[in-house]
Order: sequence, then structure tokens, then C-alpha cells
Amino acid sequence: MTDAPRPRGDAVVTAALDLFATQGYEQTSVDQIARAAGVSRSTFFRVYGGKDDVVFADHEVAIATLRAVLEQPQESPWRAVCDAALAAFEHFGGDVGFARRRYRVVRGIPALRDREIVAVFRYERLFAEHLRSRLPDLDPVDAVAFGAATTAVHNHVLRRLIRGDAVSRATLEAALDDLLHRFGVHPGGEPAAADDLVVAVFPRRMPLAEVTRRLRADLPGTPSPGAIDARA
Repeated sequence: MTDAPRPRGDAVVTAALDLFATQGYEQTSVDQIARAAGVSRSTFFRVYGGKDDVVFADHEVAIATLRAVLEQPQESPWRAVCDAALAAFEHFGGDVGFARRRYRVVRGIPALRDREIVAVFRYERLFAEHLRSRLPDLDPVDAVAFGAATTAVHNHVLRRLIRGDAVSRATLEAALDDLLHRFGVHPGGEPAAADDLVVAVFPRRMPLAEVTRRLRADLPGTPSPGAIDARA
């Protein structure tokens, strides 16, 4: 495949999906696709590489877009991964009609479904590699887990859109925001919970009254002085 990915509106991709939908994937030849798109057979192979590659050509555009998003300066690498997922949603959900046509073709052909799994893994790996590059001390398992979870959330919302559910970018934003909280990496921090444990360290010589005052100032709802266990 050429280094310059073609957009989803490319005539060859459109022609291929039309032929796959009307006469079947196995029954469609490269010559038929090239002829329908008005390109030569050699041009088809030079640009796309193969009949199945044309179905997934749009992923090349998406991957390039996501890499550009991840390379931008970001305060939080976790948030950057979520921003990349939102960019993918904008890309694939920007033309719902095209996404539905492609989904129907892939869903009906086992070989293409297998290829789709490989394509999905590319996004998971891209996200995990970004986290590991920005957070060298991060446990690789955490990077893989967050990358896979982000991809799964994106795909779930996108499939709902393709099926006609009333979802939007805001739906995905809310789901990714919740994911950041679930992993405990939300840039805005985490809301207080009833079972939160707070450990405070004070000099041994500090009077208990001063310890209490400081705790009350920093922690709303701190118990009365008699309920505080001051341990030297």
C-alpha cells in the first residue's frame, strides 16, 4: 500500500464496497473494482495492495490522524489517548452512511472480520505505546489495559451510532471521562468517597489542638477533637 492513505470518499473504495454489497466479496475481482473505479489494475495494486486492503484503507487515514493527535503537547497522556479516541470517532462517524456500508460488508465475511480484529489491535497498541513512552515507569499491564479499554469504549459507541442509536460525540466524551475516573487517572482528580483513607503526618511535638485545627481546615467533616487518635 502506498504511504499516502486515501480518504473514505475515494472512488476505488466506493466502487469496491458497492460491488461487494451487490455481487458478494468472493465473486468480485480486482479487475472489476478497477474497471468500476476507472483506474488500471496496476494502479489498484500499487495504491491498495489487495482486495481486502481496500476495505480497510480508511484505517490508514485514521491511524495517521491519531498519531498526529498524540504527538501534540498534552498535560495528561491519559487524556491524550481519550482525545485520540474522540478523533477516531469523528473520522469514522463523520460519514455514517459509509460506515454502515462498510460494517455490513465486513460483518458478512469471516475473513474480513478476522482482519478487523487485527485493525482494532493496532489502535490498542498505539494507545499503549503512547502511555509507555510518556510514562516510562508505568506498569505495561496498565498501559495495555487502558489502551484496550479506550478502544473498546470507542467501538461500542461507534457501533451504536452505526445501528441508529441516538449517540453523539458527547456520548463518547462522557464514557471516556468515566473511564478516566475508573482508572483513577482523571486530570481533574477524584471526588471524595465515604471510605477514603487519609494519612496525615505531623511533628511529634505539635499540640493535638493544632493537629485538629489543620485537619478541620483541610478536610471538611473531620470529627471532633476527642474522636481523633493522636499517636506519637
